[in-house]
Amino acid sequence: MDFIIQGFFQAIHLLTAGDSSTWSAVSATLKVSSLSMLFSVMAGLPCGFFLGYFDFKGKRGIRTLLDTMLALPTVFIGLMIYALISSRGPLGDFHLLFTLGGIAMGQSILAFPIITALTASAVETIDAQLKLTLISLGAGKKDIMLTCMWEVRYGIVAALVTAYGRVMTEVGISMMVGGNIKWHTRTITTAIALETGKGMFANGIALGLVLVTIAFGVNISLFFLRKR
Repeated sequence: MDFIIQGFFQAIHLLTAGDSSTWSAVSATLKVSSLSMLFSVMAGLPCGFFLGYFDFKGKRGIRTLLDTMLALPTVFIGLMIYALISSRGPLGDFHLLFTLGGIAMGQSILAFPIITALTASAVETIDAQLKLTLISLGAGKKDIMLTCMWEVRYGIVAALVTAYGRVMTEVGISMMVGGNIKWHTRTITTAIALETGKGMFANGIALGLVLVTIAFGVNISLFFLRKR
């Protein structure tokens, strides 16, 4: 157990001393996760609202597809993105392979079904009388949509937090698409896997502590948001 305790103390030292390789992985993680969440939220929220609010032919099939995508292995998504953006792929001219942009593309695909499916489930819980009440008050389509989204705001926030947690902790996409390049595309999770494999236990703990702190901060923010 001594090496574990010693690893924790060394990890604290690495973080407080501003170890460049450690904080480079943290910076890359924050950049790519923020970018992927931006893309997936812009696409997922409207799609989730439409899917949950309206009834149309084929809706059940789409929901089944989304539920299936929720369980997609990250290595499979990484493989598909790699094939698309490699030099032989249809998007090879954009040179996204081994870049943070390429990782963000894959993580957006990972987060999109989570946001869409959970948003749709939240919207489906809206009281059917709400729409009639809003229409009787003269509300337009935009006002109806915004009011309904506000009614299920906690469910939407929970969807965003769930998606962010999945994006922050994934390894397969970052490893396959990013290549785990130091100072460039190495993220917290890929760095933990690499450093632990090399026996650099303190570095792995340091990055793990940062990951836990970020997760804790997100959940505390959600708690105060709901309290307000």
